[in-house]
Amino acid sequence: MVSSSYCSGYVVYENRMTSSYEVGIGPYGSITRDSHFEFLFQCRYSGTSVEALVVEVNSVPPPPPVAAPGPLRVELRLANGQCVTKGCAEGDEAYTSYYSDADYPITKVLREPVYVEVHIMERTDPNIVLTLGRCWTTSTPSPLSLPQWDLLIDGCPYQDDRYLTTLVPVTGSSGLQFPTHYKRFVVKMFTFVDPASLAALKETIFIHCSTEVCHPSSGSCEQSCTRKRRDTRIKAVSGEQTVVSSGEVTLVM
Repeated sequence: MVSSSYCSGYVVYENRMTSSYEVGIGPYGSITRDSHFEFLFQCRYSGTSVEALVVEVNSVPPPPPVAAPGPLRVELRLANGQCVTKGCAEGDEAYTSYYSDADYPITKVLREPVYVEVHIMERTDPNIVLTLGRCWTTSTPSPLSLPQWDLLIDGCPYQDDRYLTTLVPVTGSSGLQFPTHYKRFVVKMFTFVDPASLAALKETIFIHCSTEVCHPSSGSCEQSCTRKRRDTRIKAVSGEQTVVSSGEVTLVM
C-alpha cells in the first residue's frame, strides 16, 4: 500500500511493506519455513525539492543455538584384571584392562568375582551422572528371558542375595576423564538351578542393567543405599533410559 499527501508545503509519503510466505499443506497439518514481517514507514520532505530514499531490508538473524542431548549410548563391559593380593583396591587393580569381543564367552568358577563396568559413551559433559536402576542376570542373551536373578535394585545391592553385589566407587583418583560417567560393581559367579529338582544347570549367564542420565541442576544425583533411603528413587533424571547387556559368561566346574 502506497499513499501520499501534501500539507503546508511538505509532501508526506507513506508505504506499508509486507512479506508473503509459502505454506506446505499435508494430510494432517500445514507448515511454513518462511518468516513473516510487516513494515510501515513514512517520509516527510519539502514539496519544492527532490530527495532520494534508499531502504535496505536485512535478513532475519538465525536463532541462537540450543543445546540438546543426543541419544544415550551406554556400554557394559567386564574387566579382566585381578585383585588377589592382600589389601588391594579393586577399583585400582581389577579395572585396569577389559575383555574384548574375541574373548567371549569367558569362563568363571563358582564364587569367582566378575568385575562389571557400565559407562556412558561419546559424551563430554562433566555435569551429567550415570545412574543404574535394576541390574540382573539371565541364562540367555535376552534381558526379558527367564529365569532371572537380581544383582542391583535402584542401583543398590539386592538384599536377598547371600553374596551381596559389591559397589566399587569411581572417584577422580581413578584416572578417568569423566568419573561420573561410570558405575562399577562386583558379582560373585553363580549358576541357575532347576526350579523342580534344584539341581545346578551349569548354564551361561548374561548381565543386564537399566541406566539413566541424571542432571544435578535439577536435583541430587546421589544414589544412597542406606536402609533408610533404599526405596527412594532419584527424580532428577533426563528421561534418557536404556538397557545394556554383557557378553556370555560360562561357568566351569
